[in-house]
Amino acid sequence: MRPADVRYTKEHEWIRIENGEGVVGITDFAAGELGDIVYIELPEVGRRLRAGEAFGTIETVKAVEEVYAPVTGEVIDVNPALADTPQRVNEDPFGDGWLLRMTVEQVDEAELLSAQEYADVLGEDA
Repeated sequence: MRPADVRYTKEHEWIRIENGEGVVGITDFAAGELGDIVYIELPEVGRRLRAGEAFGTIETVKAVEEVYAPVTGEVIDVNPALADTPQRVNEDPFGDGWLLRMTVEQVDEAELLSAQEYADVLGEDA
């Protein structure tokens, strides 16, 4: 079950927005499709991101995939635990497997999906 308090992108990222800050990660669907994650490259704190811009990569035993910013803002923190245990993203993509925190300067609501809209994109029930 996907959390209803986050917004989703068609590229399988999610963001939970609280008090002008957002926590960003990839969805359970993306984590499952990628398989066992072995390395994650995240941006430096202070980097400005534009919505839709690639900000890092996730490496698995079979592929390397880019991760995209769901909103415009500045990186204020990255998940330090992922340096040693990137598999946290596979185990808990909406919790301990978060990727980064960022300020939220601009949100394109048309590009962010509710849990039901994201399930519809995947052809699933919410």
